[in-house]
Amino acid sequence: MTISTPRNAQENTPSAARPDVVAGQAVPRINSRDLFRQMREVEIAHEGRIYRLRLTQLNKLILTA
Repeated sequence: MTISTPRNAQENTPSAARPDVVAGQAVPRINSRDLFRQMREVEIAHEGRIYRLRLTQLNKLILTA
């Protein structure tokens, strides 16, 4: 009998409790550097509205409508 041990603690966590898994699939991850591309602000169009995602002076993210 072989007993396998998980590589990390998340492997034993049900997918419903893992923030990186939605409906059994991994959530895509985008690096903020790729998103901002040397800018401090990007606009996101969603359902007819424009949202602004900004980097603060302390490198925090703020999303506003």
